[in-house]
Amino acid sequence: MEINFRPYQSQSLDSLRLGFKDGHARQVLAASTGSGKSIIALGMIESAKNKGSRVMFVCDRRVLVDQFSRHLDRHGIDHGVFMAGHWRYRPSEKIQVASIQTLEKMQEWPLVDLIIVDEIHAVMRKSLKRFMDNNPARKVLGLTATPYQPDLPSYFSNVVNVITMKELVSNKYLVPFRVFIAKEIDTTGVKITGGEWQKDELEQRGLQVVGDVVSDYIKISQSVFGKYKKTICFSSGVAHGIALARQFEENGLKFVPISYLDDEDFKKDVLEEFAKPDTDINGIISSEILTRGFDQTDVEHVIVAKPLRKSFSMHVQIVGRGARPHQGKDFCVIQDNSGNWLRFLEDWEQLYEEGTKDLGQNKDEKPRKEPTEKEKKEAKCPACGALWPRGSDTCAHCGHVRERKSMVQSVPGEMEELGSMSRDDKQAWWSMCQYKVQIEGWSEGRAAHTFKDKFGTFPRSLKSGTISPPTKEFEKFVRHRLMVYLKGTRGSAK
Repeated sequence: MEINFRPYQSQSLDSLRLGFKDGHARQVLAASTGSGKSIIALGMIESAKNKGSRVMFVCDRRVLVDQFSRHLDRHGIDHGVFMAGHWRYRPSEKIQVASIQTLEKMQEWPLVDLIIVDEIHAVMRKSLKRFMDNNPARKVLGLTATPYQPDLPSYFSNVVNVITMKELVSNKYLVPFRVFIAKEIDTTGVKITGGEWQKDELEQRGLQVVGDVVSDYIKISQSVFGKYKKTICFSSGVAHGIALARQFEENGLKFVPISYLDDEDFKKDVLEEFAKPDTDINGIISSEILTRGFDQTDVEHVIVAKPLRKSFSMHVQIVGRGARPHQGKDFCVIQDNSGNWLRFLEDWEQLYEEGTKDLGQNKDEKPRKEPTEKEKKEAKCPACGALWPRGSDTCAHCGHVRERKSMVQSVPGEMEELGSMSRDDKQAWWSMCQYKVQIEGWSEGRAAHTFKDKFGTFPRSLKSGTISPPTKEFEKFVRHRLMVYLKGTRGSAK
């Protein structure tokens, strides 16, 4: 079967080929969940096959090996599955599909001309790094929607990202999200292990809001769709998933929990049944299994009941499960019972609007600042819980209009509407601050604090390389803040 590439997929292929030609033996293809990274991989495989080259496609789990093998079959690409005992074990084929677990058991990996690693952010294991250390000239291509694994900059020299999620949504290659800020799992005082909240304690907190998660689901489903749509739910752990399934059952809904404790055949059967158009399963519950490789397009509701402290990658992978388009699907509901949406909002907006430019962003390395109760309250519609659209006073879901008195923040000498500043507004302000630094000799500290005076936070994740001449509004704000400062210092000197 001939592969029909979308324009950005063809552009990605051209960029990757140019990267290899320019001497980048190891590259990362960064593209949103649902953008068709596997189709781009097929293009690379087909080109390599036509040249007589050997290719190994590496997956994270056996179920994904079989999934990609079927993908190759649909496009008529002969291949083998590099797994002893597998019915498709054909080591003589030039194209092979293997799991990282199989390769890890080997003393030496097979020498091939190109290795393509799916979900590279999750597969940077010792065995892969050892192979790259011992074979620096071998071509390696990593695929991911979240290129933030800390070892990537040490092993890969080029990243290709030709289209943003915003552009994919605008061109209807992905669907938009409709976000609801629901009853949040309380993480106050939960111990921290390895930078994240301690799993057992977090699960106990999750068990306290099981009823809220289910009641929120019923309310949101009826309000948005008028019925229940296919749903996936991310729980805080196995016991939490089981408790949620029981609560759903008490409300006449069939949700099936799956976890690492279940055998592969059971999980395979459940997911195959869930994929049927006439299935009686309303939803699947999992803690992590569904974060990678689950690409069912007719999922229209995602419940996030798994709070994350710093793993932006997992947040992106979780919400991305509902991004794929499907006939009759106009958007996907994100029901956030975790607090993650507001926790990662700034990083999400940057990724959504700008994509990935380099591999050194380290977005999984630091915990995010917890929003205040005031910020949480202001972020959602008081009538329905939907996330307020940026720069709007009217809820996009229920039409509720925010009262003027609750919109205005009072600061001596100025009035500012809350929620009216977009990321573009912040970048414009920061570029004017940078003008002051580069042209008028401000210190970086003064620029950062001027930005914080305006927006309440320091300018994280904004570009510092661009400058813009200050506007009259900017100069007026700076003069006002200077007067406030001077008055304060005079008062303290008396």
